[in-house]
Amino acid sequence: MVLALSAVAAAPHVVLAEVPDPVPLPDQVLVRVRASSLNRGEVAGLPALPPGTVAGWDVAGVVERAAGDGSGPPAGTRVAGLVRAGAWAQLAAVPVSGLAVIPAGLSDGQAATLPTAGLTALRALAAGGLVLGKRVLVTGANGGVGRMAVQLARASGAEVTALVRDAAASGELMRRLGAAAVTGHLDGEFDVIIDGVGGATFGRAIGHLRPRGVVVNIATPDEQDMVSFRAGRFDRARGARICTLNLPDDLAAQGGAAGDLGRLCALAAGGRLDGQVELQCSWRQPGPAIDALLNRRIGGKAVLHVD
Repeated sequence: MVLALSAVAAAPHVVLAEVPDPVPLPDQVLVRVRASSLNRGEVAGLPALPPGTVAGWDVAGVVERAAGDGSGPPAGTRVAGLVRAGAWAQLAAVPVSGLAVIPAGLSDGQAATLPTAGLTALRALAAGGLVLGKRVLVTGANGGVGRMAVQLARASGAEVTALVRDAAASGELMRRLGAAAVTGHLDGEFDVIIDGVGGATFGRAIGHLRPRGVVVNIATPDEQDMVSFRAGRFDRARGARICTLNLPDDLAAQGGAAGDLGRLCALAAGGRLDGQVELQCSWRQPGPAIDALLNRRIGGKAVLHVD
């Protein structure tokens, strides 16, 4: 038996409890988890999880047992990885296709921020195509994914505009991360728009595309939400596209997360990507971190340390 944060009905909707050891498939390694970051989508979904489900998507830790099929890193290797569930535990079974070796010098906390948020930002930019010398808008830029998207777009040679709720409060940070402009109002035209807000903001963003531009929606609005946009403004942007990124589906189509996650780890280890950890705490008291993320009291990442 191992300790894990498993789903319960009462807030914060997880409790530390004993659960059976995970049983890895032949293409999975068994990882002793050291840290896991929280993502707003997963904490918002906690109340809907069946009781007893081990929560968590992002893993940073050490390989306890190598994959049975001989693939992947050996025991004792520090790794970061992505799972659909089960990261918030002492041990997690992680597919070899969903993990990367953590370079020397990169902390567990920083590595833990990269699997979901970093991969979402990277794959969204990839969907937008080559951004060198282009105008890129990131909406919801103060969030965990948004901050990484700003950094990655700037590192790719884009002219980045950050759309945030409070430009005065976030301006200094956004510029430090690489934004050339920080604004609280959607204006201008862009080659690529990474939309991390959804809803009405998504609809307005469509009308700010340049010809052959693309807007990539990475937000998760309620299924009942209706999004409207000015058809005439979209029509004049000849060849423009709208797409929605679903990270698990996108990674499956690309053969897994290993390559891209390795790139992100290398960038972070080299000081070119900051996971923007704003809150760190023990996994034994996850409530404050979950609450801070849900109620937007932090904009960057929250990390649970498995102690």
